Amino acid sequence: MEMLLFGVWALLALIHYPGAAEERFEVSVWPDQALVKYGQSLMVNCSTSCPDPGPGGIETLLKKTQVGNRPQWKEFLLEDVTQNSILQCFFSCAGIQKDINLGITVYQPPEQVIVELQPAWVAVDEAFTVTCHVPSVTPLENLTLILLQNNQELHRKNFRSLAMASQRAEVTINVKAQREDDRSNFSCHAELDLNSHGGGLFHSNSALQVLRIFEFSQSPKIWVSSLLEVGMAETVSCKVARVFPAEEVMIHMFLGDQELSPFLFWEGDTIWANATVRAMEIGDQELSCLTSLGPMEQRTSQPVHVYNFPPPILEIEEMNPLAGTEINVTCSGHILTSPSPTLRLQGAPDLPAPGEPAWLSLTASEEDDGRNLSCEASLEVQGQQLSKTTVIQLHVLYKPRFEESGCPGNQTWLEGMEQMLACVPKGNPTPVLMCTWNGTVFDLEVPQKATQNHSRTYCCTATNQLGSVSKDVVILVEGLDEGVGSTILVIIIVALGAGVMVITIALYLNYRSCKKERRKLPYRQKEKNKEEESQFAVQQAGKHNKHNC
Repeated sequence: MEMLLFGVWALLALIHYPGAAEERFEVSVWPDQALVKYGQSLMVNCSTSCPDPGPGGIETLLKKTQVGNRPQWKEFLLEDVTQNSILQCFFSCAGIQKDINLGITVYQPPEQVIVELQPAWVAVDEAFTVTCHVPSVTPLENLTLILLQNNQELHRKNFRSLAMASQRAEVTINVKAQREDDRSNFSCHAELDLNSHGGGLFHSNSALQVLRIFEFSQSPKIWVSSLLEVGMAETVSCKVARVFPAEEVMIHMFLGDQELSPFLFWEGDTIWANATVRAMEIGDQELSCLTSLGPMEQRTSQPVHVYNFPPPILEIEEMNPLAGTEINVTCSGHILTSPSPTLRLQGAPDLPAPGEPAWLSLTASEEDDGRNLSCEASLEVQGQQLSKTTVIQLHVLYKPRFEESGCPGNQTWLEGMEQMLACVPKGNPTPVLMCTWNGTVFDLEVPQKATQNHSRTYCCTATNQLGSVSKDVVILVEGLDEGVGSTILVIIIVALGAGVMVITIALYLNYRSCKKERRKLPYRQKEKNKEEESQFAVQQAGKHNKHNC
């Protein structure tokens, strides 16, 4: 349509000014400003106002193809435009040639923007570089690169004063690393401003790059005993101080070629690793701690000696001897212990010769029941004195017996109070105790509310696998008044001494008689009858139990 309007305009000009057209003809080119994307094509129209033009066309180093031809205009297709150039459009009219130039500008937008951090992990107070470059962009003088840190502008560079052919689209800055820079995001923003060429504004962003800052100035330290016992679990530790960020430190621990499984925990700028080690080979080995953070790696090792020292062997000829039996006790070092340990058997009169067992002969008695026999072995390893002890408890078997302290023959209960018969026999195995009265078993484990009916003589029998033994236990139930009076009597006797015993007894009897007189007659008669019945029951129970026991 534009070419059609151009032709109409030229035709009208010839009609109105037929004589002067040859002298005032013009040459024009379309477009008047050419901006071509790299590698693309451009359509160019070269025209003239001469009504009867002579030769015309375009001159260019670019590949051209004529696609339209009329007397007053010619149209060409320029293909694969890859560089800036100047095109000349010309026509002649009445022997006069005129031409016009068209500048062609090739552009390539910043489609790829790359930002790089060198190095990606930086030690505190060390310098690192941030570089941004655009592999392909044209024209360079219209480019601006902006470096960003966490979306804040860090540096800006344009290329207006640089020669396009000799400069790369690149910007580099140096920055000193600080802890607060850790995990900062760095990016680059590229802008190609072609507004002055009749184009627009092209822009592109790089991918984000994350900067890591670290501090790792101290070597790890190991805590481990210089001696490890074979097969025994031991705790070992590795510590790294003044390290940042501590929570990202990797720690590997090894005993020789055996890798351990440490548990890590940290606080502030310090990290610890605790692991359980179980050495399985005897001899000199090395415990090592390998720590790493980013590109840094440090290793610390410490020698350890693995030894074998099983507990000594304690043997008793009879573990459960009868009282009065003679038994032999032997204490010897374990066969795997090397060199032979020094032995000491508790109760043995002499120390054995090196490599010889220690022994003891004893006659088991009741007092030996529950006695601990110990065998101690001592061994020197790498200049350290080690000892181990084996303990066995002796169990001596003996028949049951009653002791007055454990089973008193006379026991007093207070009437109306919760009471239990106190009787614990001796014997091993532990005897079974049964107390009876008149053929009835008395429950020893249940508290009894004491009454006058409990005033009896009980037959208590203790039995184990070795035999049995019986004992009479007399229980006397006292009333509360009698108990109080007896207590007062005892206190007065102790306080005043034997010299005033008669006076005290008289006071006591007077006290009782006065107290009884104050009671009502029916109640006094009832108490008298009850007392006579209780005495009779006690006499009968005593005769019966004495016969059974």
